[in-house]
Amino acid sequence: MPREIVHVGRRIRVAIDTTTTPDGKTIRRDVVLHPGAVVILPILDAEHVVLLRNHRFTINETLWEVPAGTVEPNEPLQKCAERELAEETGYVAAKWRSLGFLYASPGVMDEKLHLFIAEELTPGPMQLEPDEQLHPVTVRLDEAIRMCLSGEIKDAKTITSLLLWERLTRKQD
Repeated sequence: MPREIVHVGRRIRVAIDTTTTPDGKTIRRDVVLHPGAVVILPILDAEHVVLLRNHRFTINETLWEVPAGTVEPNEPLQKCAERELAEETGYVAAKWRSLGFLYASPGVMDEKLHLFIAEELTPGPMQLEPDEQLHPVTVRLDEAIRMCLSGEIKDAKTITSLLLWERLTRKQD
């Protein structure tokens, strides 16, 4: 399948893929190529999580989100998660768990979101990038779940992380 890179950005590349369908037609598809990202659900204790109020310029909205960030070239996934958690919340976690990965939007991009749970948190200073407007907020887990189900939380990675964690912890009880 021929791929033509038509744009190289700071974190992504945009390509046009040309392929042949099973019935012999040639089609072109726009594809966003992304290096992948980590998603971190910081667990303060059995009843509280840390969420971010994050202004997203793309949609001009401030969303409830979990910390997340792009994986640097050759960076181990957990190291990336540790870095992003510290940068965006100031917390350092003593215990890490991977929950696997999901695709962000496989119809147009190849981004994999690697999900992590961060526990046994110790607070510290945030180290935001110049373009980030993030504000960590401690939220009761049951309230965060309610916010997912009511539509107050609109970010897919955050909804997925919270509902998956809630389901996993309920099975352990």
